[in-house]
Amino acid sequence: MTLVLGLTGGIASGKSTVSRWLHQYHFPIIDADKIARQVVAPQTPGLQQIVALFSTGILTAAGTLNRQKLGQLVFADQHLLAQLTAITGPLIRQTILQQLIDYRRTAAALIVLDIPLLFESHYQQLADLTMLVDVSEPIQLQRLMARNQLSTQAAKQRIASQWPLSAKRQLADVIIDNNQTLAVTQQQVLKFLTQYQLV
Repeated sequence: MTLVLGLTGGIASGKSTVSRWLHQYHFPIIDADKIARQVVAPQTPGLQQIVALFSTGILTAAGTLNRQKLGQLVFADQHLLAQLTAITGPLIRQTILQQLIDYRRTAAALIVLDIPLLFESHYQQLADLTMLVDVSEPIQLQRLMARNQLSTQAAKQRIASQWPLSAKRQLADVIIDNNQTLAVTQQQVLKFLTQYQLV
């Protein structure tokens, strides 16, 4: 029987690291961030709709989406963020659903739905089990600023665009504490896989 795991976390909480470890065990990963980039690639209807909304000013010289510029706009304005989500959300969902159908056909023991907005966008309904990669707010802020070279204000805006981790903790079936070393985090992931007889 295939187990579908909804994997989520806050921005810079370490979700991608956990996803990468699960991938090393050869479990298929449905990566919402990757899909989000695919649906706004050059020549796609997604990118055309975004340009129609924001103008060609959000394109690079090569005609690709300038994600940094778009991020600065939408993370400072909830209304613009909602408009962007209304464009990309349905395109992302359609691709996720198709990939889930395709991977179920392979009879994989575990399929991972790697989705930052798992609860916000109600993707947990597709999962048998949900896992949250959790971290304290000060560490999350510090990691995000370092990773993306953001000011404190810009980092806080991005964190605020998602549900607080405290809200996600209430909903998650499994919580991976990523406040300590990567080795400690990895042990928790291995414990989960062992518990569900996946390794």
